Amino acid sequence: MIWRQISQQISEATGVPFIVAQRSAVTGGCINEAWRLDGTGGRCFFVKTNSSCNEEMFVAEAAGLQEIIDTGTVAVPAPVCFGSVENRAFLVLEYLFFRAGDASQRLGHELARMHRHTRSDYGWSRDNTIGSTPQINIPGSDWPEFWREQRLGYQLQLAEENGYGGSLQRKGELLLQLFPALFSSYMPPASLLHGDLWSGNQAVTRYGQPVIFDPAVYFGDRETDIAMTELFGGFPTRFYAAYNEEWPLDDGYPVRRDLYNLYHILNHLNLFGSGYLRQAEQMMERLLSELR
Repeated sequence: MIWRQISQQISEATGVPFIVAQRSAVTGGCINEAWRLDGTGGRCFFVKTNSSCNEEMFVAEAAGLQEIIDTGTVAVPAPVCFGSVENRAFLVLEYLFFRAGDASQRLGHELARMHRHTRSDYGWSRDNTIGSTPQINIPGSDWPEFWREQRLGYQLQLAEENGYGGSLQRKGELLLQLFPALFSSYMPPASLLHGDLWSGNQAVTRYGQPVIFDPAVYFGDRETDIAMTELFGGFPTRFYAAYNEEWPLDDGYPVRRDLYNLYHILNHLNLFGSGYLRQAEQMMERLLSELR
């Protein structure tokens, strides 16, 4: 039985025997099934499950969480173990108890400190996923090329395969040619990124500590994380004030914000359908008006 085997792997990973006493479904996600396991000694764990063909998605998520943990900056749920049993992939994480409240100012400071952790190349040591879409992270030293080939170009290719041609592709191709001009006097350090930082992927623990989760980690322009916090809203002005106090954003950020958020809107188009098509084209139009 899957839960008995997962309990055994939790026991092996933690060095303390664990037997499930209660299993509760956790709602809110649209990609994985999620569970709270309560058991021996009052301990509990958060578990994600999916088809065994998606095991690598969980391997990459665990590695990304550990990458953030190693910075000693913003909190994330610690990975416990992962694997596949009975054709189901699973990822076991530390269970964090959330509460209502606001820790956005502290999050702004801690996120900026996380972004201070840099590498020489953009990308990451492995590919991962953005939602359920593959996210390619082949390391490279040229940021505009990385963004063109592994982010916007890849999503545009998927969009064409999904039947979104015509105007979207024409504007996209022109944008791919022109957008490097936005980096003529700006070349960002390769910062450690959460990669999918919308308001649904952050919370406050019962101790008042900000926490982020469900990352799509790679190293790139820190502006991409900040841009996504603005895409769907939910982050107050004190978050941005704290971030800029720690590490001010470049003056050109407001224009590049659309360039970076276009990646996520194209991904939403590919995942969820044509409701995002007009938004993607409008973002392209705004960018092209800046570049012509």
